[in-house]
Amino acid sequence: MNIAIVGLGVIGGSFAMGLQAAGYKNVYGIDVNEATLLTAEKKGMIKKGFLDAKDILQGMDVIMLSLYPSQIAPFVEQYKNDLKDGVILTDVTGVKTAIIKQVAEILPATADFVFAHPMRGSEKKGIDGADHTRFIGANALLTPIPANKEASLKIIEKLYKEIGFTQVTRVTPEKHDEQIAYVSQLMHALSVAVVNSTQASEETLTFAGNSFQELTRIADINAELWSELFLNNRTALLESIEQFEVELNALKHTLEENDEEELKIIFSRATRKRREWY
Repeated sequence: MNIAIVGLGVIGGSFAMGLQAAGYKNVYGIDVNEATLLTAEKKGMIKKGFLDAKDILQGMDVIMLSLYPSQIAPFVEQYKNDLKDGVILTDVTGVKTAIIKQVAEILPATADFVFAHPMRGSEKKGIDGADHTRFIGANALLTPIPANKEASLKIIEKLYKEIGFTQVTRVTPEKHDEQIAYVSQLMHALSVAVVNSTQASEETLTFAGNSFQELTRIADINAELWSELFLNNRTALLESIEQFEVELNALKHTLEENDEEELKIIFSRATRKRREWY
């Protein structure tokens, strides 16, 4: 199987490493940065790198687009005539409904696009941050569309499991965006808000413990990427923010009213739900 990974940043690079480790020898890289390609070749992450996608796409069976959301549809539009009949394309982006709508309008009938999302990101950027072991034991999501062939879905599921993902779940694009807004994007929004708070000062770390470090870790954020993720999923994220505000205001109200009993109820409910999850 010939596999091309478009975009050898931290995620694309990690997939390249994982596929090589799983025994896939014909893994190729496409990137606009020649130094990145040379690094990938030197480390044995890819068989060969290409600056121009036209030089390699025709022979590829699977093409993974490790690109920003705004780059997915333009890439398909630019290279749709260079794709092999029966090729499977897939992505790794954290939003789905908006991207699927854009791609569906331009995807050739001879190609199948399996939209996917590995649930193991990184605050790091670039190929130097690539590490395929981050995928071991992680979860991944596929968001099938009516045009998908079952064989294509199974191929992508197989690739994910072979590089270490424990669970690959199929969900609707709408369900994906709704839940990702809550479990991922809202968490990033809270972390950014805490770090940007006017309460932060030069003395903050003197008083900070593990809870502060854990909460603020993801505020070390790729601004360009996450701006796209937030805006492409703004309806669902706004709903998550509003629901969070309801709960935060309920807790705030117990402080305003000095209501110890209600505060204990809120804490106990959270403890019970957290223990049900893990």
